[in-house]
Amino acid sequence: MTINIGRRELMAALAGTAVGPLPARAQQPATKPVIGYLSGGSAAAFAPFLAAFREGLAESGYVEGQNVAIEFRWADGVYDRLPALAEDLVARNVDVIAASGGDLAAFAAKKATSKIPIVFTSGDDPVLSGLVPSLARPGQNLTGVSFFVVELHGKRFELITELVPQAKTVALLVNPNSPQTERVVRGLEEAARSRRVQLRILKAATAAEIDAAFADLPSLQADALIEQSDPFFVSRRAQFALLASRRAIPAIYEGRSFAEVGGLVSYGSSLPGVYRQVATYVGRVLKGEKPGELPVMQPTKFELIINLTAAKAIGLSVPEPLLLRADEVIE
Repeated sequence: MTINIGRRELMAALAGTAVGPLPARAQQPATKPVIGYLSGGSAAAFAPFLAAFREGLAESGYVEGQNVAIEFRWADGVYDRLPALAEDLVARNVDVIAASGGDLAAFAAKKATSKIPIVFTSGDDPVLSGLVPSLARPGQNLTGVSFFVVELHGKRFELITELVPQAKTVALLVNPNSPQTERVVRGLEEAARSRRVQLRILKAATAAEIDAAFADLPSLQADALIEQSDPFFVSRRAQFALLASRRAIPAIYEGRSFAEVGGLVSYGSSLPGVYRQVATYVGRVLKGEKPGELPVMQPTKFELIINLTAAKAIGLSVPEPLLLRADEVIE
């Protein structure tokens, strides 16, 4: 009996030795790099761009949930939240931060860390704004894609005055919280003077203020409207399209997503392409390249989209030359 008990104890001890380490090994999953995604916009509004970002990651060999994780932080148009969101990602010790949805996201990330690599989108000139010292060699821990939306407003002014050649007064709706607003206003005031068109400035930073701005258009006798490029306005694009239709005001917007929900005309860089470029740089950084040695990229594709259904709804006839230049006509 004593021998049998000893054998059982011996077998149990051997079994424990054989299987004991297995649970410990099971608790040690393979390490995945973590991308911190910081945006001044909202998840719903930026869904098409996020899809392009994931496509770009996949092309670089990274698939979310398989060999990379993404931590999302959305400011939902409340830009004051960005610094805390950026600091949260730094505390999470992510491997790289993708800062998008406005220059304020990039600046918040830059202030929060000088060590974690940052790949940004910038609507302004990142050198002029002080984000990086050089486009060719941005240095430090930053690089990204700049699409110079400030300069594109001038082109939108030309297009809307071509669309409404009889326009005497053009309204510009801006977000006073955007760091680019002053430059946009200054540039369009000069363009308006050269064409002897009166420019009236409207401001909105909330959905209610957008409603109020459109309500002011009749008293301003505005013949057309230009929307400032802004992440918050992107999140309210359906509201813009609906109000413009109700007020029968010809309006031009920053990108395809506005025309797709009923906006009359949009002109700007291909944003899905921009976000694929951002993902490409994120992939290169995860593979070991230094962001400061990667030149800031610029988009090469710009799109003019015209929504003829929206034009018919407000009784506007689109000039044939403009239709022929359009990259896409929505009917």
